[in-house]
Amino acid sequence: MIDIETFENPHPKRDFVILHVAPEFTSVCPKTGQPDFGTIEIEYVADKVCVELKSLKFYLQSFRNEGVFYEDIVNRILDDLVAALAPRRMKVTGKFTPRGGMHSVVTAEHPE
Repeated sequence: MIDIETFENPHPKRDFVILHVAPEFTSVCPKTGQPDFGTIEIEYVADKVCVELKSLKFYLQSFRNEGVFYEDIVNRILDDLVAALAPRRMKVTGKFTPRGGMHSVVTAEHPE
């Protein structure tokens, strides 16, 4: 697993929303082996630390060759980021491109 690096929140006394959008997310369908494409949105209110973007990019790229379902991707990203950042709140949304005439949107939140 790729280490998720952080840096000190410059304004820890204030709630402010951070939104990171990764429009070129890729993984592999575990059933067909075909590539899956989508956009991952990570929205959170930091507590003591924020995520460092280069490490976040490398972390998301680590899914590129992994056979994984959409539901698992979104929940794993949320779990890993919550473990690394301990945010006040976080929402991860995966918006996946159409396959077979359907597209999927999966959202997971912390706290639940």
